[in-house]
Amino acid sequence: MSASDNIDEAIEVLQQLGLKEYEARCFVGLSQLETGTAKKLSEMTEVPRTRVYDAIRVLEAQGLVEIHHSSPQRFRAVSLEEATETLRDQYEARVERLHDALDTVEIIDEDDEAPVQQVWSMSGHDGIENRTEELIETATEEIVLVIGDESLLTKDLVATLNEVGNGVELLVGAVTEPLQEQIQTAVPDAKTFISGLEWLHGEDATEDETAIGRLLLIDRSTILVSSIMPETKDEQAIFGEGFGNGLVVIARRLMSQGLLTQRDPAS
Repeated sequence: MSASDNIDEAIEVLQQLGLKEYEARCFVGLSQLETGTAKKLSEMTEVPRTRVYDAIRVLEAQGLVEIHHSSPQRFRAVSLEEATETLRDQYEARVERLHDALDTVEIIDEDDEAPVQQVWSMSGHDGIENRTEELIETATEEIVLVIGDESLLTKDLVATLNEVGNGVELLVGAVTEPLQEQIQTAVPDAKTFISGLEWLHGEDATEDETAIGRLLLIDRSTILVSSIMPETKDEQAIFGEGFGNGLVVIARRLMSQGLLTQRDPAS
């Protein structure tokens, strides 16, 4: 990635964290200078000179920029470590405010009878990983997880698996022996196995075919299945709840191909 690409990415990320475009441009511009004037920043960032002052005032208020009251005024960005810590604190504070606000909102339930069978879809690796970890934490009897892609064995997932209680059976399948060994090392209390699902291995699959990411079965009643898009590498998933859910029944049969008979979730 070129220096120009890195600058564009930094500006984009800062905007995602809540800064406006001119503010983000000015901060990134100052991060490349020891100190800078409004004229210099305007030339570097293509931000109109009159708007530089507005952006600097906002950045100073957020603790990201310091001002030297000389003539002309000079500005400098705080250190990268201080800036990232400040932005992290602000982001986490906003998330906490969102949680506190929504936590007090009353849920309106117009249907007193919840459906027995429910199938939902979701997209995005982070959201799917969070849902995977959340489901694992709810298990009271058994967790069966098959990992179809090595990239999905993240530090957070490993930490969640290692926190599974002693009273919960933990079985983790892999599509290759090296991945199985990696899982066994990372999660020593898990019973590992090589998945018997040949279509998970993708040996005959082409690069443009969708690959299975993960299969998760919780307490023989809840299932999550994800796939990885070949071009974008984005992850998409569906999950179902309810002991009588047809999706869960099918998943039991498929996943049991890689398990010992006595641990067949369908038994």
